[in-house]
Amino acid sequence: MEGGGDGRGTGEGTGTGSDGGSGRGHGDGKEFREMRDGAIDLGAVFSLALTLVLVVVLVALLRASVRVVREYQRLVVFRLGRVMGAKGPGLVLLIPIIDQPVWVDLREQFIQVPHQTCITRDNAPVAVDFLIYMYVVNAVSSVVQVQNYMGAAQGIATTTLRAVIGDIPLDDVLAKREQINLLLRSKLDEVTERWGVKVTTVEIREINPPKDIQDAMNRQMSAERNRRAMVTEADGKREAAVMVADGSKQAAILEAEGARQSAILRAEGFALALDKVFAVARTVDSKTMSLQYLDALRALGNSPATKLVLPMEFTSLLRPLIGMAGAAMEGGTAESGRQ
Repeated sequence: MEGGGDGRGTGEGTGTGSDGGSGRGHGDGKEFREMRDGAIDLGAVFSLALTLVLVVVLVALLRASVRVVREYQRLVVFRLGRVMGAKGPGLVLLIPIIDQPVWVDLREQFIQVPHQTCITRDNAPVAVDFLIYMYVVNAVSSVVQVQNYMGAAQGIATTTLRAVIGDIPLDDVLAKREQINLLLRSKLDEVTERWGVKVTTVEIREINPPKDIQDAMNRQMSAERNRRAMVTEADGKREAAVMVADGSKQAAILEAEGARQSAILRAEGFALALDKVFAVARTVDSKTMSLQYLDALRALGNSPATKLVLPMEFTSLLRPLIGMAGAAMEGGTAESGRQ
């Protein structure tokens, strides 16, 4: 009874040990497989990440080595610090890391210079603002010769403006703006030429003198307008008087000419009338003349005035007496001469 019990116990113990060893073997294999699968997954992830990094690096190197330059641009290339010249337009190949490109815009650009206070030659302060138009003609010089050609151009323009305005009186500053523009452009172009930059135009936008000077200028313009108005009015009156005098003169001349022509015509008419009368009188007999004489006496008698009419026969009667008086006077004169 005891032996049987021991056998069962031993068998059970043996069986239990076999089952336990098999369980441990199966568990170790599963863990190994899991570890192997995890190692495979980590290797795949690492390979994928390395591939992505290589692709990104290749893309970056490709992008750094290939540049597309537009028509209005230039690419100044520095290779290990040494300038290699300007490249473009089109496709430009660079050596990554070794070549360093600098972009340059060749289009015309403008600089707006704000109000600058300048002193004129007659010590009048004015505020001037202007525009500068320029473009790059040498891309290498614009990069190598100057750090920032836009800022440098603005600075030299400001100092040049003060120098130019300082040599000009206020009246010329206000009146000769175009000449100031040309002078500024020429002086700026001389300086910017070594930078590879060409100044095309300088335009003064506004000139603002102080308030008191503006008031004085307004008064001066008002006085000048009044003077011109008075001069114009005087000139008008003078021209009007001259024209009136000329008109009177011409009228008098025409009137005198008309009177002369009228007198000439009247004289000619009177002469023709006398000629006609004389021609007719030569053909008239004494009886007709007596009738005309009587008609004349009748016309004189019809007027209300007092008249004294001496007939022609009475004068014939007095003719001997007049002759005797004349002879007596001649005789007295002769005797006076003898004495």
